[in-house]
Amino acid sequence: MEGDCLSCMKYLMFLFNFFIFLGGACLLGVGIWVIVDPTGFREIVAANPLLFTGAYIMLAMGAMLFLLGFLGCCGAIRENKCLLLFFFMFILLLFLAELSAAILAFIFRENLTREFFTKELKKHYLRNNDTDVFSSTWNSVMITFACCGVNGPEDFEDVPPLPHSPLETATPEACCQRELQSREGMIVNKEACLTGIERFQNRQGCYTVILNSFETYVYLAGALAIGVLAIELFAMIFAMCLFRGIQ
Repeated sequence: MEGDCLSCMKYLMFLFNFFIFLGGACLLGVGIWVIVDPTGFREIVAANPLLFTGAYIMLAMGAMLFLLGFLGCCGAIRENKCLLLFFFMFILLLFLAELSAAILAFIFRENLTREFFTKELKKHYLRNNDTDVFSSTWNSVMITFACCGVNGPEDFEDVPPLPHSPLETATPEACCQRELQSREGMIVNKEACLTGIERFQNRQGCYTVILNSFETYVYLAGALAIGVLAIELFAMIFAMCLFRGIQ
């Protein structure tokens, strides 16, 4: 009976990790294709910071799942204690990292308030200075989401204008309406926007826009995170039971 139970656990673990392996291989393949694609898709991704970052995250996740699935499959089907131990340690590290991230996110949740972002923006923002990572990131966010500042254009009233920019008043160029929401998109009317004509500006704050964009996914992301942690916990239990059952 014990042998049948161990055999069943072995094949279930192999099947489970085979799907992880396939999923990782697919993500890895898509990530590599997006980054090296010679037909022009690479330029589209590179022009959008969110897509560009997402492609590398997809690549990293694919590589991690590919390795994880490989270790689990080989360890289970070959009943290799060394591979099962590596698999267990890998899952344990992932589990602890995700748990730590969740705890840190809960502890520092007050740093994600509207007031915090507003204070940081007014303190560090350097307008169109793309050599500054903070400013460049903010400009990309405002262009991508068609928003302005944290609360609106009034956030930039205390930010000094760039030298040699006689047109630029309080509103930065990234807040101007564009025909296409990317850095390559043409500004509808730059002069009117920078001189304060509201109909040529994006007036809504990024905090509200981004919150509304992701609000529908918050509960789904939470449920998915709990599901992933539960799967990892069961994978560790299966791996350790199989490890202990192998003679």
